[in-house]
Amino acid sequence: MVNKDPFYLGRLQDYYALHRLIPSYAEIAALVGVSKQGAVKFIDRMIFAGYISKGPGGRLSPANMFFARPHVGVAPAGFASPATEALGDAITIDDYLVENPSSTVLVEVRGDSMIDAGIHHSDFLIVERNTNPNIGKIVVAIVDGDFTIKYLRSDQKGLFLEPANAEYPNIYPESSLDIYGEVVGQFRKF
Repeated sequence: MVNKDPFYLGRLQDYYALHRLIPSYAEIAALVGVSKQGAVKFIDRMIFAGYISKGPGGRLSPANMFFARPHVGVAPAGFASPATEALGDAITIDDYLVENPSSTVLVEVRGDSMIDAGIHHSDFLIVERNTNPNIGKIVVAIVDGDFTIKYLRSDQKGLFLEPANAEYPNIYPESSLDIYGEVVGQFRKF
C-alpha cells in the first residue's frame, strides 16, 4: 500500500498558500479525495507528525513542520554529477536562517551598492537586531538619519560603511552612525 500522506499534505499546503487557512474536515476530504473519516485519520496523523496543530474549539492550524521543505540532497555548481534525489530531513526556512526569532526582521533591498557581495535589488535580507556586530560584517545601518546596507569597517578615523560596488564611495558619518542589525541571510525570487 502506497503512503499518500505526502501527496495529501502537499495539496493541503497548496490550499493554505492560496487561502491562508486550513479547511474543514469535509473540505479536506474533497481536496484530497477521501471520505470525511479518511480526512479525520489523515489530520490525526499530521497532528502526530507535527504538521498540524489543533487549537481551542478544535480549529486546525499549521504547526512548524507544515512549513518545512524536503532537503533532497546537494547539486554541484561546478561539474555535473549523476542526478539522484536523496530524501533527507525536512527543514523550515526559519530553522535554517533564523536563530533569534524575536530579534529578526526582513529588509527589502533597494539599489545595487552591494551587488559584488551577491546582494541584488529586490532581495530580502534576514537581519538580526544587533547593535554591536563585528567589523567586516554586512549591516543595516542608520547613517546621518538614512538607512543603508554596507560592510561595517574601521580605520584610523573610526567606523565607516563600505559598499560592495566600486561605483559607490565609502560612507563616513557626518554626525551619527547607528547599527540597526547584522545581515545573517538573504533570499530572492527568480
